[in-house]
Amino acid sequence: MREYKPNEIEKKWHEIWEEREPFKASNKSDKPKFYALVEFPYPSANGLHVGHPRPYTALDIVSRKRRLEGYNVLFPMGWDAFGLPTENFAIKNKIHPAIVTEQNVARFKAQLQSIGFSFDWSREINTTDSHYYKWTQWIFLKLFEKGLAYKQEMPINWCPSCKIGLANEEVIQGNCERCGGEVVRRVKNQWMLKITEYADRLIKDLDTVDYIERVKTQQTNWIGKSEGAEVDFQISGKEDKLRVFTTRPDTLFGSTYMVIAAEHPLIEKYKDEIENLEEIKEYQHEISKKSDFERTELSKDKTGVEIKGLKAINPATGREIPIWISDYVLMSYGTGAIMAVPGHDTRDWEFAKKFNLPIVEVIKGGDIEKESYTDTEEGIVINSDFINGMEVKEAKKYMIKWLEEKGLGTGKVNFKLRDWVFSRQRYWGEPIPLVYCDECGWVPVPENQLPVMLPDVENYEPTDTGESPLANIKDWVETTCPKCGGKAHRETDTMPQWAGSSWYFLRYIDPLNEEEFASQEALEYWLPVDWYNGGMEHTTLHLLYSRFWHKFLYDIGVVPGPEPYAKRTSHGMILGDNNEKMSKSRGNVVNPDDIVRDYGADTLRTYEMFIGDFEKSVPWSENGVKGCRRFLERVWKLQDILADDEGYTKELESSIHKTIKKVSEDFETLKFNTGVAALMSLLNEFNDHGSITKEDLKTFIILLNPVAPHITEELWEILELEGYLHDTTWPVYDEEKTKDKVIALPVQVNGKVRGTIEISIDDSQDVAREKAKADDNISRFLEGKQIVKEIFVAGKIYNIVVK
Repeated sequence: MREYKPNEIEKKWHEIWEEREPFKASNKSDKPKFYALVEFPYPSANGLHVGHPRPYTALDIVSRKRRLEGYNVLFPMGWDAFGLPTENFAIKNKIHPAIVTEQNVARFKAQLQSIGFSFDWSREINTTDSHYYKWTQWIFLKLFEKGLAYKQEMPINWCPSCKIGLANEEVIQGNCERCGGEVVRRVKNQWMLKITEYADRLIKDLDTVDYIERVKTQQTNWIGKSEGAEVDFQISGKEDKLRVFTTRPDTLFGSTYMVIAAEHPLIEKYKDEIENLEEIKEYQHEISKKSDFERTELSKDKTGVEIKGLKAINPATGREIPIWISDYVLMSYGTGAIMAVPGHDTRDWEFAKKFNLPIVEVIKGGDIEKESYTDTEEGIVINSDFINGMEVKEAKKYMIKWLEEKGLGTGKVNFKLRDWVFSRQRYWGEPIPLVYCDECGWVPVPENQLPVMLPDVENYEPTDTGESPLANIKDWVETTCPKCGGKAHRETDTMPQWAGSSWYFLRYIDPLNEEEFASQEALEYWLPVDWYNGGMEHTTLHLLYSRFWHKFLYDIGVVPGPEPYAKRTSHGMILGDNNEKMSKSRGNVVNPDDIVRDYGADTLRTYEMFIGDFEKSVPWSENGVKGCRRFLERVWKLQDILADDEGYTKELESSIHKTIKKVSEDFETLKFNTGVAALMSLLNEFNDHGSITKEDLKTFIILLNPVAPHITEELWEILELEGYLHDTTWPVYDEEKTKDKVIALPVQVNGKVRGTIEISIDDSQDVAREKAKADDNISRFLEGKQIVKEIFVAGKIYNIVVK
């Protein structure tokens, strides 16, 4: 037997697979289809670290298994290659982003291929390819036509370091999701997508899909549906009203002051009547430096300024109440105004205490002198005139009805979700296919002129003014209006990175189609994606956005169903050996190239799955890698104990059927670590027995193949089995043969376990009685006593009652 040299074996099988293209999917097949999707990777200059292959390996295992089970499997790969990381790297290193992208993709692809993933490379896509972003632009135009894309001047999250506007989802604890720098507020004219139009459906349709619960919960919480009422507070002596949204109209009698956003237009409108305008302007300037996160952080000190000269009227009490501005109310959320009920809201209570404002208890319970009473989902209403004595739920309904009858408000469903800030003032992104004409306004570029190509430029650095570098390219910007033929200029903002990744799963289905983003026949065959695996960090970004785009495409009749993914799972991270997230700054990054070079790709794949629970984060261990390499070496040496017998070895048959069942179930339920452990246990049994048949080894290597495809293909060839392993069929277990023939049956005497007996699962109660009497530990509890009752449950327990 020749020595096990993994790198030589893997190179050989990479060449065979490349030549044969055995993993190519057909857009039409009589086989059952299986569309497996992994998160669209961003090809960074740093390449992969060992944490990245884990989700790919998981679905590669499932995909290989499904192929062996006779499925037509689509398992594609492509590149989410527009965006900030590439552009920032390009600026820093003075290399054009297109060149950086080409280099990064080549490196990522070579790394993935070295690990032996069974991707269908004939369907490879790249968001920076004009043949791809032509259809990204087409989808945007459809959104624009339906009124779901609009431009609006608004305060946005601005990253001074990246010089870019960010969506709320891209701000993590007040910092830029990309560079980690502090985010500030800035007013910009931005393209927006009206994702809020789909907020309710994005929640409701989670009931129709098989997503893990934490993914559903995170999406639901982010969208933030709440039911209540919009209530109008008249400005005393003025025509204007302040409209607020509240989930608790039953507490309206407890509203003792109002708070509006510092940017509220009311301030500008009545600036001549505000007595402390300079104080307010100073406060506005101070909070303009803060991000949304900092402004709404619950633990911070409460700040604010009363607007002297303006009062509001509480519509329930008819009394005047003061109006304040404070940083914790945002113009971009709700109506930019709140009614403060300090008796039953912690933040309002702290604010009222600091500024000596009235606090009124309107839900019975607690001591509002010491703290706000917030356990108010149930309870009795007090100090509230005509709703006194009502239960909270009854009072809510009554107040909404009362407000509507009096013309003071209306029932309302509200969402925390904000519209998606869609434009970026950067170069490396999809051009937005609109032109502006003084006569016609914003006009779409005709579809037959798509794609609007990203021009080749020398200077792609962002401007200090916040304008896109494209604004400086006069011959690209200046154009004619498609509608009237007059002078016009192109939109110079580009799309965000999330644009291309919001529909990539559709292009995989038909990547070379020039007439449409995918044919209806192919879409109907492959959709929805059967199994999609991605990181939890993208639950409120890519996953939410792609569901929104897909629902829109469904509404306009170009995709066959309302949800893109039938099943969504998530994976835990592989941490460094110091239990911290892998990063260059921490010095704990492990390069998969090194593991493949030193131990082989099959060792990396096996360890990625054996390291621990797939859904949890686990630390990397070099000793664990070595242990998996030793396991594969022992698999290789099974050739040494091959016997000439036919079929399964009789003494091993039950264990083999149990392992088929265990591995088959574990690979489908993300329990890869226990599936690999079952194979390790069977290997031990093989070696303990001392000899195995070719059939024993054949079944074993088929089960191991999805995890370690190279060594198993090589063993298949050495055993001179027919064809290639990846063309064979997955083994089937016999349920009867997974059951133990002989078991240790517990025996109870008067309800207490007194010992166990070895018994065949087919043995009768009489046999059990005789064996129990013959057992020294049990018989001593039966001596001199009369058996009055026996309870015998075959294969479970034998209970003897004596007196």
